[in-house]
Amino acid sequence: MKLTGAEILCQSLEHLGVKHIFGYPGGAILPVYDALGKSKLHHILVRHEQGATHMADGYARATGGVGVAMATSGPGATNMVTGIATAMLDSSPVVCITGQVGSKLLGSDAFQEIDITGITMPITKHNVIVTRVEDIARTVREAFIIASSGRPGPVLVDITKDAQQASTEFDWKATLPKLPPKRVRPSLDKAELDRAVELLNSAKRPLILAGHGIMISGAMKAFEQFVRAGQFHVAMTLLGIGCFPANDPLNLGMMGMHGEAWVNHAIQEADLLIAVGMRFDDRVTGDLRTYAKSARKIHIEIDRAEINKNVKVDAALVGDAREVLEQLLPSIDKKERTVWQSRITEMKGDSAVRDIQSLPDTGHLYAAHVINDLWKETAGDAIVVTDVGQHQMWEAQYYHHNRPRTLITSGGLGTMGFALPAAIGAKFAKPEADVWVVVGDGGFQMTMCELATIVQEKIKVNIAIINNGFLGMVRQWQEFFYDKRYVATPLVAPDFAALANAFGIRGERVTSRGDVTSTIRAARASKESVLIDFRVEQEDSVYPMVPAGASLHEMIRRPHNPLVETAAEP
Repeated sequence: MKLTGAEILCQSLEHLGVKHIFGYPGGAILPVYDALGKSKLHHILVRHEQGATHMADGYARATGGVGVAMATSGPGATNMVTGIATAMLDSSPVVCITGQVGSKLLGSDAFQEIDITGITMPITKHNVIVTRVEDIARTVREAFIIASSGRPGPVLVDITKDAQQASTEFDWKATLPKLPPKRVRPSLDKAELDRAVELLNSAKRPLILAGHGIMISGAMKAFEQFVRAGQFHVAMTLLGIGCFPANDPLNLGMMGMHGEAWVNHAIQEADLLIAVGMRFDDRVTGDLRTYAKSARKIHIEIDRAEINKNVKVDAALVGDAREVLEQLLPSIDKKERTVWQSRITEMKGDSAVRDIQSLPDTGHLYAAHVINDLWKETAGDAIVVTDVGQHQMWEAQYYHHNRPRTLITSGGLGTMGFALPAAIGAKFAKPEADVWVVVGDGGFQMTMCELATIVQEKIKVNIAIINNGFLGMVRQWQEFFYDKRYVATPLVAPDFAALANAFGIRGERVTSRGDVTSTIRAARASKESVLIDFRVEQEDSVYPMVPAGASLHEMIRRPHNPLVETAAEP
């Protein structure tokens, strides 16, 4: 069967199980868009190509599969860069397809020509330019394998316009990938495995550091069995949240810069850390010179490059998290850890006194109240997609996730503008799910044009804007470390409720705590998307906070009287 390259691309995507593509057309990709109209693929027209990559990313994170984004050459391709980098740093499997000028024009500075493979080389797992129609199907198959295997990541396929327009015989079964022979992962080093078992069974104060890799490998069941076998307490990275139920007594909560105080203290007092599918990011460790000095360390990680990169470990188990945990499981001695549990409970007590949730309602609307009420109203069952900043940390602290892939957020790159488009992608991935955007007034303004995509596609995504009139996290740093010199952080914003109405989305405004629950309830009951502008306290801060470069236990804590906001201890 003879088809054009554009038709071959569409049919290849169908064979690979793709149902949705997020993109924006243009001259160099137009042959593909013409073919899309004759395909079974559902194309979602975004309003900015950055939104396309974030949507594909949100789609991938919600399903564990591959998300697909598409754009034209030149500015279309370069607009995707931030989304590609976001996916790269969070190991998200995304395939980006870009059009390119004709092969005879390459290198001539033709209209809308840009070397997108050169630009994205540092931020893709793999990228390639296709100049021959005969190579399109094979290259796309390879892209999906590379994006989703091992440690996942984004792959970019750049296809010249003449390759899209040319025709050739198409036989899907004959277009086999030509990847190098799959590197057989060596069996676990027996000495390392034995050392790990010895450490696990001799530890008195063990603590698991649970990361994103647990969900990527589908290791949730094996991980839970491992936790229960050793009665290990669990601390979560931001992207690990959801891999182990928040309501389980062994789950202590989030660690790191804005993690729970008792978790950070527990890390510093532990005699063994078991890192599973996490990479000892600087936001997790604080000052490496003082990080968990009393603890031996086991690192379970699929990417060998992460071993001993930031933190030296005593046992390195390189492999898929699920496979490694299953090998360890039979050798774990079950122990009661009453002394360690008592110490952790003691550390929790002080934090409970300081918790903003214990405050009486005095008319102040705190973001933490909004997040906590959202959790209660959704019974923790929603997919929450956050942007980056204070609201992101409050969500991690006050929305308790019991299921995997229900918190979608930008971790490694910290991309403002991520939430709204990523939530659209998540909704297409999980159309029956209750999807909520939790976003600051700063990040929302970066990609709020995608409200039009929600309207055009007639999908339901509810939006909670945590509106404090500042670039909140930057303002917090200015308060704590720059003597409250609020330079370039006070933020003028539109009337978000009126803006939503202009797009054809119902907009609401909430200024008092008493209206939070009823408004969330009404939004959930609505058949259409609802945007809620929560006007919260302007100078509230995220507590605790480990200052940059400080030791993990050197946290700025919430004052006992949170109504007096200050960085100093009372």
